[in-house]
Amino acid sequence: MSVDSVADLGRTGLDELVPSRYALKVGDIDVLVISDGVLPITASTMATNVEPAEYSAWLKDMFLPPEILDWPLNVAVVRSGGKTILIDSGLGTEFPDFPRAGQLSTRLVAAGIEPSSVTDVVLTHLHMDHIGGLLVDGLRNKLRPDLRVHVATAEAEFWAAPDFTRTVMPAAIPPVLRQTAAQFLELYRGQLRTFEDEYEVAPGVLLRRTGGHTPGHSIVRIESRGGALTFAGDAVFQPGFDNPEWQNGFEHDPEESARVRIQLLTELAATREQLVATHLPFPSVCHVAATGSGFRFIPAVWDY
Repeated sequence: MSVDSVADLGRTGLDELVPSRYALKVGDIDVLVISDGVLPITASTMATNVEPAEYSAWLKDMFLPPEILDWPLNVAVVRSGGKTILIDSGLGTEFPDFPRAGQLSTRLVAAGIEPSSVTDVVLTHLHMDHIGGLLVDGLRNKLRPDLRVHVATAEAEFWAAPDFTRTVMPAAIPPVLRQTAAQFLELYRGQLRTFEDEYEVAPGVLLRRTGGHTPGHSIVRIESRGGALTFAGDAVFQPGFDNPEWQNGFEHDPEESARVRIQLLTELAATREQLVATHLPFPSVCHVAATGSGFRFIPAVWDY
């Protein structure tokens, strides 16, 4: 196949040349992982409590660039018990400096999912790259008026007056995070369904607050007929397997985040259940294995 014919294939609309969605079954539950694109971030943000030389060596070993990383953005759609549940919503299109992110609206339609069919949204937390998609007119104005948006009580309360004193972010980021969360809460307050520690949003779809990354950060465990998968949000980043105690600059409680990460990875290594996380390479479906000093990321073999 020539380069010209590849270009023609892309224009015909037969399919994208680079996959942006991956479907799998967890027992009787349908799960679709969708890429919202990639977000460039400063590499140093991924490991703020590590000696630069040690981190540089890790980046080199992982074939990653030393300065700017492309951070994947993954969301998921789950169908269970007559409900269609969107887990997180990506960045949205309000940020022109990030043109390769904010793809959710287009990719939902490409996957055959009408926004009006979504009955529930689950938000792992209220950082802008998890809620921004819900602020885009192309998606927001197509959602059903009785949409239920689930988020931990502690998360909604935190963003009334967020504390960034323990984060290590570029200076421009906290004001944008604060503004985006405030806008989201104003628009969706009447549709929020908050929970304290755990909530079953549909049969086999359990939300659990972990805290750490943000006070109300939550994960989603999907279980059916002996199969299980956890959508971990920002509880796990790419360096967190080899080095689970490395801290990420976006974590509002770095020590608690490390404790949550180690506990979650230990559980998944023991149960051998599947893991998906927001910022792991698409489609991020993987297993976890314990090693002497940390864990191993084992990508799942794609099931065609």
